[in-house]
Amino acid sequence: MAMDGLAEQAGLLARGEVSSVEMVSASLERIEHKASLGAFRVVRADAALEEARRADKRLAEGERLPLLGVPVAIKDDTDLAGETTPFAVRGDHPVAARDAEVVRRLRAAGAVIVGKTTTCEVGLWPFSESAGYGAARNPWNEAYSPGGSSGGSAAAVAAGMVAAAVGSDGAGSIRIPAAWTGLVGIKPQRGRVSGFPHTDPFNGITVWGPIARSVGDAALLLDVLTGSHPEDVYQLDPPVTPFAEAARRDPGRLRVAVSFRTAFGVSGRLDPEIRAAVERIARRLTSLGHKVFPADPDYGLVGLGLVPRGTSGVADRLDMMNDPRPERRTEVEARIGRLVGRRLLPLAKRMDPGLRRRVGRIFQVADVVLTPTTARLPLRVGAFDGAGYQRTQSGSAAACPYAWTWNVLGWPGVNVPAGFSRSGLPIGAQLLGHDSDEATIISLAAQLEAVEGWTDRRPA
Repeated sequence: MAMDGLAEQAGLLARGEVSSVEMVSASLERIEHKASLGAFRVVRADAALEEARRADKRLAEGERLPLLGVPVAIKDDTDLAGETTPFAVRGDHPVAARDAEVVRRLRAAGAVIVGKTTTCEVGLWPFSESAGYGAARNPWNEAYSPGGSSGGSAAAVAAGMVAAAVGSDGAGSIRIPAAWTGLVGIKPQRGRVSGFPHTDPFNGITVWGPIARSVGDAALLLDVLTGSHPEDVYQLDPPVTPFAEAARRDPGRLRVAVSFRTAFGVSGRLDPEIRAAVERIARRLTSLGHKVFPADPDYGLVGLGLVPRGTSGVADRLDMMNDPRPERRTEVEARIGRLVGRRLLPLAKRMDPGLRRRVGRIFQVADVVLTPTTARLPLRVGAFDGAGYQRTQSGSAAACPYAWTWNVLGWPGVNVPAGFSRSGLPIGAQLLGHDSDEATIISLAAQLEAVEGWTDRRPA
C-alpha cells in the first residue's frame, strides 16, 4: 500500500478496499522507519490520523473527491495552519494562522497532509541541508543528497513515505531533486499554481508543483493544485482539459530539439554519464516516431533576469521573518538583493518580453526541448558544509546550470528519469515546453514512461 501510486491509493479508498486511517498509518510508519533520510522537518501524526478518521466518515457517507483520505506531503516553505514556516532558517517563527492556497486546494480535494518536508535555507541551493534543521538524504544512497531545494519532498516520495508531494521551483528546485531521486517533477507555467499568501513569489521565478513516481500521478496532483488566488500577480485561465487527461493522450509526432548548451555556454563540464543518458532518451524518442535533432535555444542575457529576482526574493523572505538567524552565505545573498537586486528588479522584468521572443524562436522549429536536468550526478551530503557564499554559489551553478532559464521565462518543464550512473545514482532529463503548454510535455513524458518503465524502479 505504501508503494502504490497516488491514483491507485485514491481508487483503493473510493472502493472501500482500505481505510484512510490504515493508509495514513502506513505512511506514518514508513516515515518513522526511514527517519534516517531526514525527509521531514515536522510530522503531523496525531493531526493526520484525526483527518484520516474524518475522511473515512466522509467516504462511508458516499462523498468522493480526487484525493479524499490520501496522505501527501508539502515542502516547508508553505504555510500550514497550526505549524511554523521556517523555510530552514533559524529564528522566532510564528505559527501560521491560515493555510497557503496550495494547502487549501489539497484539503478541498480531500488530501491528508502528513507533514512538511526538509529544504535548505530560503530554497537557495541544489541540496536540502541547513545548520538549523539538518539534512535530507537520498533513498538510493544515503551518503548523497536528494537534491534541492525540494529534496525532502523527493526523498519522501522515492522512499515510499507518500505517493506524491508538493515542491516549489525557483531555479530547478522541483526538477533537480526529481532527477537525483528517479522521479517525475513538474514545474508548471508561471501563474498556473498560486503561491498565495505570496502574491509574486521570488518576483515571478518560483512556482509550486508536484513530485511523484509516475507522470499520471504528477498530472493528477497538478490538477488539484491548479488555480489562482484573486491577489496573485500572475493569473491564468483554467486549462481546457485536465492534465491527467493529457497524461493518457498520445502526443502525436513531435519535433524535439536536443540541447546540451547552457545559458552561459558552459557545456564542457557536463558529466559524460549524464550526456550519454540524455542521448539515449533522444534515441528512444526517435524510435517512438518523433523528429529529434540538435538545436540550441538562443538564451541571450537571460541571467540578468534571474539574479535580481532571486537575490531580492531571498532578502524579502528574510525581511518577513521574526529575528531570522540565517547561515552566513544566505545573509550574503540577501545583502546582494538589498543593495543591487531590488534596484535592478524593474529592469529584469522589463527584459521579459524580449527574452521570451528570443528564446521562443526555438519553438518555430521544435515543439519540445530536451536537455539534461543537471550537469552533475547527486552531490554528497555535506559537500558544502561550512562553505562560504562564493564556493557554494559557484559549486551549485556548476552542478545545476540547465534548469533555471525556464524559471526566468516562466514556461513549463518536467523532469523524467533517464537511467542510472554506473554507481547506481539516478539521472534525469528535462522536457521543456513553450508558454502554457504543460499538456504537450506531460503527454510526451507519459509516452516515455510507458516504454521506459521507470515506475518499477525503487530504491532498496
